Amino acid sequence: MKRLVILGGGYGGLNILTGLLNHQLPEDIHITIVDRNPYHSVKTEFYTIAAGTSAEKDVRQSFPDDKRVNYVYGEITKIDTENQQILIREQSYPVLYDYLVIGLGCEDDYHGVEGAAEYTHSVQTFAKARRTGLAVGNLDAYGKVTIVGAGLSGIEVASEIRESRKDLNIRLLDRGESVLKAFDAKVQEYVEEWFVKNDVDVFHRSSVEYVEKQGVCNKGVCYIDDVTIWTAGVRPNYLVRELPLEKDEQEKIILNDYYQVPGQENTYVVGDCASSNHSPSGQLAGQQGEQIAEVLLAVLQDKEPAKPKEIKLKGTLGSLGKTDGFGNMMQKSVTGYLPRLAKSGVLWLNKRH
Repeated sequence: MKRLVILGGGYGGLNILTGLLNHQLPEDIHITIVDRNPYHSVKTEFYTIAAGTSAEKDVRQSFPDDKRVNYVYGEITKIDTENQQILIREQSYPVLYDYLVIGLGCEDDYHGVEGAAEYTHSVQTFAKARRTGLAVGNLDAYGKVTIVGAGLSGIEVASEIRESRKDLNIRLLDRGESVLKAFDAKVQEYVEEWFVKNDVDVFHRSSVEYVEKQGVCNKGVCYIDDVTIWTAGVRPNYLVRELPLEKDEQEKIILNDYYQVPGQENTYVVGDCASSNHSPSGQLAGQQGEQIAEVLLAVLQDKEPAKPKEIKLKGTLGSLGKTDGFGNMMQKSVTGYLPRLAKSGVLWLNKRH
């Protein structure tokens, strides 16, 4: 029996699973998926849960129902690579493996800011996005919301809350000279103008010093608010950071050309936990998952795997509410309704795939 365990049913883990199940597998292969939730979470849409503009059922999908797969739902407490086992909270026995895929995603990086972990909300997990949505939805009229961080997540959270709650005062703290530093000037200017038109206050060159229960202190000025949402960076899951494996400057595991851990070639890493030249995204994790599935298909059949090709991303799309957006498509910057429509189309296709 060859026991393959996949930790995390996100974009990478799910694509690995479907990539394997689309083939006739040897009878001696046993696959186990371990995830905290009994469904695949569409993480790129968590901002809609935080804003209350989508129902929870719209951002989760059922895992494949296949007799070749066993599912274990629970919180992982330890990845024991020495004994090749996974420990699960409130489960008396470990999950044993011969081959392991680590796809546990990321968590907020608070950069050592005092009070950030205790007093800010998040969109990094389904449960945290749900709690954020409850906090925002329960605010009285003219309540104050501060979003820390003006990357893609911060922009989508801020704009979606504005669309959901026209009555709130929304503030966005941006560390840079302009929002969305990963995009070109055309997109940055468009998004800045959108915020002006929709009464979202943007503060550039921000440097949050500490966070309190009812406010954020930025460069000597303390802003009073009712809800603070942190979107100012991520880091790999703490279980991955604890592993005694070589990592890059971002604490991601360094891999060989086959997504394997050097010296532990039975261990694969996908998504936000894997060292890469690309910025983390659902698209990247999905493509990595497809390639890892091909490698595993060969390895599990005792064949020599082909070296994966270089990944080429198709672009990035972001939303400004339900009818406006921005992004890079076919190496061109686009703004307005077209990129928003394209994003909805990609989401629709992924759900049906």
